[in-house]
Amino acid sequence: LISPRMASGMQEKQYMPSLLSFFIYNPKFGPREGEEEKKILFYHPIEIEKNEKIRNVGLCEAIVQFTRTFCPTKPAKSLHTQKNRQFFHESEENYWMVMVVRNPMVEKPNKDGKPPTVEYQEEEIIDSVYGSVLQQCYSMYKLFNGTFSRAFEAGGVELLTQKLEKFFYRYLQTLHLQSCDLLDVFGGISFFPLDKMTYLKIQSFVNRVEESLSPVKYTAFLYNDQLIWSGLEQDDMRILYKYLTTSLFPRHTEPELAGRDSPLRPEVAGNLLHYGRFLTGPANLKDPDAKFRFPRIFVNTEDSYEELHLIVYKVREIVNVTAVDLNREFCEQLDSLVGPQLTMLASDICEQYNINRRISGPEKEPQFKFIYFNHMNLAEKSTIHMRKTASVSLTSVHPDLMKILGDINCDFARVDEDEEIIVKAMTDYWVVGKKSDQRELYVILNQKNANLIEVNEEVKRLDMMGMDYFTTLKLSTVQVLLTASV
Repeated sequence: LISPRMASGMQEKQYMPSLLSFFIYNPKFGPREGEEEKKILFYHPIEIEKNEKIRNVGLCEAIVQFTRTFCPTKPAKSLHTQKNRQFFHESEENYWMVMVVRNPMVEKPNKDGKPPTVEYQEEEIIDSVYGSVLQQCYSMYKLFNGTFSRAFEAGGVELLTQKLEKFFYRYLQTLHLQSCDLLDVFGGISFFPLDKMTYLKIQSFVNRVEESLSPVKYTAFLYNDQLIWSGLEQDDMRILYKYLTTSLFPRHTEPELAGRDSPLRPEVAGNLLHYGRFLTGPANLKDPDAKFRFPRIFVNTEDSYEELHLIVYKVREIVNVTAVDLNREFCEQLDSLVGPQLTMLASDICEQYNINRRISGPEKEPQFKFIYFNHMNLAEKSTIHMRKTASVSLTSVHPDLMKILGDINCDFARVDEDEEIIVKAMTDYWVVGKKSDQRELYVILNQKNANLIEVNEEVKRLDMMGMDYFTTLKLSTVQVLLTASV
């Protein structure tokens, strides 16, 4: 990706971080000389010559083994060079994933027809951000395919390589490294704040669904891309939430905005009007040729290793997510039960949302912007991000400030104790990071004339407002996710 900019009357070209290569290997599969190619389970880009693949994998293997001599339990996680950065992740025992990212660079034209001067900005890459992206690659693969070792046990290297190629060929095309930032490190969940009565209605609805539809194993309930209820384990919900909010929901939002597949076209179930439809599975239940194929997901892979079907059912802004055994009869039963009730719940939640907005009053440009993350429940909130998807990260602050936030987070990761860091940026903004009781708060203050004492007092005042402010959850779209036994 190229971003032109003007400097000294001449045009510069700025190149953003980009993926150079991505590969997965297992050193146990080719231990003898001449068998090195057997170690390689997946390599992107595929057109790379065989000897170069072997050489690159061998280099990574050597780096990992060398660093293990210093600390056997903590091998290298990254390698810095002038032109690129390599990231290593042992996702399962002896299964290594490697991602090579080209560093950002600026190409400056020279006079007299000389070749342009290239300056690499290697310090712009934050290890924790891209290391987290690599870990997410594995988590997303595991969600839809299960573990590497299970695939190997079921069908050997051939089945494993087939699964890897099928998944990563498509997934790597959705990897937009220039949009990655601190939120990728957290991998948090945005929750929606509700009053007790509305929350109890939703809990009652979830219980009725799981009782009436016996194949339903787990249920999650979202509104406006924010989570209200989930029966899944935290780590499973975290990666499923990322898939839903950055991939599935945006894919269905675009046709709606274009006037296609509008959720405002009501369906009649019995005597009740409702606006429900499936985001996975059949597009139209009345179609005699409708396909009842739903994506499979794997959860609790550390314990019971459950394989489930993923049903995503949407009513206006509400999404219900479930897992179940699926056929036409079941889908019609789910549609008639869930559709009308979700439609009524959507009205209650919209009313609550409007009340919250009236209480908060008209929106004004605040004196500060913040990112909040709670490690205990994965709650995440950001007023810095205007939009965050897999391909776009629109922030309301300068990239230099985002870089400072990432650096502060790296400092926090090095120590277990509570800590506070205050930085004054070159642009006169104040940046504050605070780590306390498994919570992290990052604040950007637009108070150019303030001094360190005044900034510290302002952050204390924000703390006095209480963490309730930061943990408040909001709703405006209801979605239900259901998972069912295979």
